[in-house]
Order: sequence, then structure tokens, then C-alpha cells
Amino acid sequence: MESNKINEKTKIIDLSTDFRHKNNSLFNGLEFVYGLPELNKEKIKKAKAIANPGCFATCIQLALLPLAQNKRLDSNIHVTATTGSTGAGQSLSETSHFSWRSNNQSAYKVLEHQHEKEILESVTQLQGSFDKQLLFVPQRGAFTRGIYSVTHIKGKFDLDEIKTLYKQLYEPQPFVHLASFDIDVKQVVNTNNCFLNIHYQKDHLVIISAIDNMIKGAAGQAIQNMNLIFDLNETTGLNLKPSTY
Repeated sequence: MESNKINEKTKIIDLSTDFRHKNNSLFNGLEFVYGLPELNKEKIKKAKAIANPGCFATCIQLALLPLAQNKRLDSNIHVTATTGSTGAGQSLSETSHFSWRSNNQSAYKVLEHQHEKEILESVTQLQGSFDKQLLFVPQRGAFTRGIYSVTHIKGKFDLDEIKTLYKQLYEPQPFVHLASFDIDVKQVVNTNNCFLNIHYQKDHLVIISAIDNMIKGAAGQAIQNMNLIFDLNETTGLNLKPSTY
């Protein structure tokens, strides 16, 4: 499309779903790099076009990357994740109204959420042999911002070893933190942080993750990617927690 030719000096960070998947990552000669910094940082630095990840996808992938990197995903992945009303997309709906959300909770798009595909593509990027299912149940929560995700995987795991794998991957990453305490949504709201907490009980590894869907799950991650492609400090503009929103 010559009439819509993009200047070679232009950098693009797209927050839609249009270019997140490998089979749809090319447009007008541009190749969109999947913009999860903890997965593709070096590619992002060299990219001209970034496909910013989805909010659920970000929260869930950060819970899985160390396991996939070390080829430790050998069974189905079960995820239940709850998002605030600001994670409901741009269209108006009854379920995004505070009067509906208040003192209420519901599941939706059960086992068929659109973010499943990008999560699995990132998992197989690191663990090409993964051939199990991702069983994801998204939920609507009675709050405005944030995502709280619980992932559990059956298998034999040594908890100390697993925590070491998470620390090795995420200690160099400025916004992902392995917590030794119970985490909740309020700890990450208005920040670009992801908090992770890991448990092992009854032959199940349980990874709890929390992000602000509007920041690390959207605009904050876009700024993080912008910093990387313009060779700025990765944390520029993202270290302060605003007092209002």
C-alpha cells in the first residue's frame, strides 16, 4: 500500500491485538516484534515496530517464562485470573458499569479468551516441545484496576530450585519481583511492576502474579518498549507511583 507507506525513521508501538501473533506480524514491509521486554528485550531494542502484549497475557506469561525457559512445563497449565473494570476493552457493556461490578464477580470467555494464543506462542518460543493445554478462566472483579492471576501446574517440583530459576531470570529485570510475602492487587496498582509469589502444595506448583492492567498491562509497558527502542534507560518515566489516576 504505497499511499500508506511508513517513513523509515518512524517507530511504531501498537497496543491493539492486530500484530501480536506470528502469522500476522508483517505489515507494509514492517515486522512487528512481540513487545514483552522480559522475553524479547534484545529484539525490541533493534525493532522498528512493536506489538504491545495484552494485559492478561502479560500477567500470565511472566508467571510462566522461567518454567518454559528451563523446559519445566510438562503438564496442562491451569489459570484463573481476575481483571478490573478497566480491562473490559473499549466498547460499552453492562458488565463494565460500577453498579454491576460492585459486590459482584463473574467468569467470561471461559477457555476461549483471545490472549491464550499469544501466551502459548511465547511459551513455545522458549519450550518448543510444549504440547499440553492452557486452560484459562478469566473473571471480572469488583475493582477498577489490576489483574490478579493464579496459575497452577501439576508435577514434581523442588520449590527452592524453582524460586532460584525465577530469581535468575528476573533479578536483571527492573519491573518483575519475586515476593516472599502474600501479594495483592493494591501493591502493584499505579506502577509498572509485576509481583510474583510461588507455592508448592499437593503436587501442584502455584504461581500468583499481579499487575496493573493499564500500566504494565498496557501504557506502562508501551513506555518501557519506547525506552528500549530509543536506547533510553528502561525505567525512564516509570519509577514514580502517581498519587492520582
